[in-house]
Amino acid sequence: MLRFLLPLLLLAPTLHAETVFATRTMRAQTVIGPDDLTLRDMEVPGALSSLDGLIGLETRQSLYAGRPIRPGDLGPPALIDRNQIISLVYDKGGLMIVAEARALGRGGDGETLRVMNLSSRQVVNGVIQPDGTVKVP
Repeated sequence: MLRFLLPLLLLAPTLHAETVFATRTMRAQTVIGPDDLTLRDMEVPGALSSLDGLIGLETRQSLYAGRPIRPGDLGPPALIDRNQIISLVYDKGGLMIVAEARALGRGGDGETLRVMNLSSRQVVNGVIQPDGTVKVP
């Protein structure tokens, strides 16, 4: 039985896994361009395997040339910087309140961010909206 399976295994197509690597060293908060990443024909566990959707993302930490890129290394470009004054939106049941707040961190669209309401000094978490406001759920 084994002698019949061996030729089938030898004829089976080999699977090639690809991994995304940095082509140059990039500092944190660098926006990824088309020449910054490349695919190599090797498999690295936990690393990204496709370039789809990576152009335009921002590095979350320093990336070094020739090193594989992991999912936590990249994120959406920051819309809000730490200590920036932003609009904080409370929207519940038809009531909408907009207040000024100070960002206590840095983040991009869809990320959760801690902010301090400037009038009440209350610290709350909110979600960054595409227009740069922070909405409290």
